[in-house]
Amino acid sequence: MSDDLVRVRFAEGLRFLLAARVRGEVVEFGHDPTATLGHLVRSAGVPLTEVGRMAVDGLAVNVHYRPGPGETVDVEAVEPPQRLPFSPPRFLLDVHLGALARRMRLIGIDTAYDNDAEDAALVEWANAEQRALLTRDRGLLHRRALLAGALIREDTPDDQLREVLDRFDPPTAPWTRCPSCNGPLRDVDKSEVAAELEPGTRRTYDTFARCEACGRVFWPGAHHRRLNSIVSMVGGETGHAGGRGPE
Repeated sequence: MSDDLVRVRFAEGLRFLLAARVRGEVVEFGHDPTATLGHLVRSAGVPLTEVGRMAVDGLAVNVHYRPGPGETVDVEAVEPPQRLPFSPPRFLLDVHLGALARRMRLIGIDTAYDNDAEDAALVEWANAEQRALLTRDRGLLHRRALLAGALIREDTPDDQLREVLDRFDPPTAPWTRCPSCNGPLRDVDKSEVAAELEPGTRRTYDTFARCEACGRVFWPGAHHRRLNSIVSMVGGETGHAGGRGPE
């Protein structure tokens, strides 16, 4: 093997992210004294948001490290639970994750979402509000300006929710956020909202909550059994208002 090469050995959990031209356990680069480890990892196709510990001969290095000729760098995947550079954990989801956003709000995770925002606007929004940007678009995670983010790998909303919970272990508070706008919910007496309800709803339900941000009223409606099954993922209490939640 040539001593003029730098070798980056990716953990198994990262190899699916590698560009087709460099697939394999070890990716070789010609030595460039100006190239940082972060540059090499990104050029191989792996977003830095997915990278955990990196080491040379067992010694930890960071994305600013400049590997020398003949060195091999080991790159591990993020190890859960991942700690974000801000607290409490807050998230912003891209256009493809609307169903996940509603589920995260249902269990009380601060989750922003806009189905019409451009990539550059998403990065600016995430940084400005100190939110981790969740996306299925690995290209979006390669944007250098992004402070925190994660690739959502699962396909179904329920599996995606489990993925977020496993990776970040965020605190949860079911039934405290509006699934539509992320605003806080407060319990209200039936008399306070009766004039806004259809006659059948007034006759059938007695438990209600109102979003303090958008004003929508919620009750244990037709989807409540399904919502309870989502809340049960985090051991939350069932039986609260939430009739207009996720499909």
